[in-house]
Amino acid sequence: MGVVILAGVFAVSWFGMTFFFKFLGSPEFAAFGVGSGKIGVVEIRGIIASPEEAIKQLTSFRENRNIAAIVLRIESPGGAVGASQEIFEEVKRTSRAKPVVASMGSIAASGGYYAALGANRIVASPGTLTGSIGVIIKFANFAEIFKKIGYKSEVIKSGLMKNIGSPGRSMTEAERELIQAIIDNVHGQFVTAVSEGRDLPEEKVRELADGRIFSGEQALQAGLIDQFGNFNDAVELAANLAGLKEKLPDLVYPPGKDFSLLKLLVGDRGGAVFEDAVLFHPVLSYEWNVSRLLD
Repeated sequence: MGVVILAGVFAVSWFGMTFFFKFLGSPEFAAFGVGSGKIGVVEIRGIIASPEEAIKQLTSFRENRNIAAIVLRIESPGGAVGASQEIFEEVKRTSRAKPVVASMGSIAASGGYYAALGANRIVASPGTLTGSIGVIIKFANFAEIFKKIGYKSEVIKSGLMKNIGSPGRSMTEAERELIQAIIDNVHGQFVTAVSEGRDLPEEKVRELADGRIFSGEQALQAGLIDQFGNFNDAVELAANLAGLKEKLPDLVYPPGKDFSLLKLLVGDRGGAVFEDAVLFHPVLSYEWNVSRLLD
């Protein structure tokens, strides 16, 4: 009986300690204190392939009454359309609850810029690379390679368009027109988001939305951002919008990410893994990178 009691006490203590240490590393603990008026920092870095982490962090800071405002730090060339749009919607939702300032680093282009559109203010350096308002999708064509090695693929499908983008052949004109229609539709969604987010006429946005990139200085002249500034300037602006007396209040970062076997294996090559995956599973992308010059 004594062994059972001891085991029960140990279990309760273990779970209690686990909860306590988890709480210590949480944004809620870091921002603990009535009226602390802290600034939450959410970072978007690298290729945008999944929105879950950013959405989780934005939601946590939005619901935390001790977080007065949020700085969205972006260092990204963009990524998947769906993921970028999900982050944008969560940023927009959060900006209606408390001030959100987007702070652009060296690059915040395409999907990275899309995410920033949901913020109350956008801050960038004069030399920041941004813009790239456009959509791209790539399909690999291994037809010549397959022909050389004698590989053939037999396909049975329910409709003419079912294996569109097959790597074993070139696209038909009908398939190309269908894909182009999707591209145009999704591009229109980007244009609308820019027009509404930046209060610009749609006609003007379409003139800018041919996929070109802009320096921060050009973006300011075009009305795509609000002002110049570094990360500290963005923090100060967020504090001001939240009505805080301190220009540079305490910053709260989300706890470190959980252990990931994928991250252990690929390190910082997440973007490269995303690009490799696209070879076999094409993804609609709001993305800009130097490799496009070689396409």
